Amino acid sequence: MGKRLFDILSSFFVLIHIWPFMLIIAMLVVFSGRGGVFFTQKRVGRNEKEFKLYKFRTMRLDSEQKGQLTVGGDDPRITKAGRFLRRFKLDELPQLLNVLAGSMSVVGPRPEVSKYTNMYTPEQKKVLSVRPGLTDYASIEYIDENDLLGQSQDPEKTYIDEVMPAKLKLNLKYIEEQGFLTDLKIIFKTLGKIIS
Repeated sequence: MGKRLFDILSSFFVLIHIWPFMLIIAMLVVFSGRGGVFFTQKRVGRNEKEFKLYKFRTMRLDSEQKGQLTVGGDDPRITKAGRFLRRFKLDELPQLLNVLAGSMSVVGPRPEVSKYTNMYTPEQKKVLSVRPGLTDYASIEYIDENDLLGQSQDPEKTYIDEVMPAKLKLNLKYIEEQGFLTDLKIIFKTLGKIIS
């Protein structure tokens, strides 16, 4: 089965089965405070083309103006409902629409904003040769990234100097190993990590 066909079938199948659950989440977001149900943000995708990424809104209105990195579980910009959604990665579910539309894949390097992709070296830019994904090796390794940055005195510097290069190294590893079995392994590892 081709990767794109797998993306279409799996995202459609999941969306059909979880839409009532997503409706409940949407209502939870609405009652969590002012702002829309969805948070959208421009991210850099395959071949450096920007696309609009969707998430359930987990932060208060205009929070992005105070910084693009989320720092720790106690970030005051995150709503109470948002903390719950982020803990179990439920805020990421709308990205299944991105997968269905073709701007993302189920498995692939997580998409970044241009502020950070502009810092990539030519070698690191190889991660932009494939569709970004919902999860990959780096997502598993850095599932508690927000807490890690929350422990830093300078989260932005820690992200740029330490976290981002380490994640990109794992992204490049995925590109070298990518294939159907690798994708399945990453999907099951991600689900196991979230549950645990």
